[in-house]
Amino acid sequence: MDQDDINHVNTNDRDRDSNDNGINDHETNNRSSIVVVGSDFNEIEKSKVAILKALLQREDPSSSQEVDDYELRRFLRARDMDIEKASNMFLKYRSWKKSFMPNGSISASEIPQQISHDKLFMQGFDKQGRPIVVVFGARHKPGKVDDFRRILHLLSMMVCKCSRIPRSEEKFTSIADLQGWGYSNSDIRGYLAALSILQDCYPERLGKLFIVHSPYIFMTAWKMIYPFIDSNTKKKIMFVENKKLKSTLLSEIDESQLPEPYGGKLPLVPIQDC
Repeated sequence: MDQDDINHVNTNDRDRDSNDNGINDHETNNRSSIVVVGSDFNEIEKSKVAILKALLQREDPSSSQEVDDYELRRFLRARDMDIEKASNMFLKYRSWKKSFMPNGSISASEIPQQISHDKLFMQGFDKQGRPIVVVFGARHKPGKVDDFRRILHLLSMMVCKCSRIPRSEEKFTSIADLQGWGYSNSDIRGYLAALSILQDCYPERLGKLFIVHSPYIFMTAWKMIYPFIDSNTKKKIMFVENKKLKSTLLSEIDESQLPEPYGGKLPLVPIQDC
């Protein structure tokens, strides 16, 4: 896909918009050329989402019927609003999803071993309305990388289904609790697979990651992982000192929504029970 293609689509979009008297707020008769935009889109985002959707329609006609503009905006933001890079990223994601999840989704019953470890919980919301996900690293046992990918996709699905999240948000805040973590829990392949999924397939979903109770030996694994974390994701990660744990979390999460293990009032809820 070259710049001429993008310019051609952009010209067609302007012509279409002049005929349609602007961009409509709702789809009509499933016409993929009509853009569904939110009130929080600025003019640049509206324009680039429209161009991206048209390009994807040409490359993969089925793609524009299965996504909305918020998802396309996330891919654009992950590539600094570069339309061509966002298009390539989205098409790779679509190809992966078709091969990895031919049925289009994953259920907890497909990953019973990962679920049985009781390492993933989701309950409460931070002050920005994002659901809170708690992960206990010491309960993780290295296994099949594909199972790791499946549980992350399941998490993404659960986040999307949270009724209190504004449609434009779809981000989550995570507390990664590493108390008791040891070398038997170290899973570099799994961690890198998780990064790949979050960064390449579900961009702009992570709002904030608090890493708590981190033992010194974890830094050995962290040094191997860190170079693979993109700059946008790095800005969202925060190591929290034990003595500042509660105060740091309360700066982002109300006490009524903070999980009980961290001094809050909300019981933990396993991801499969959400």
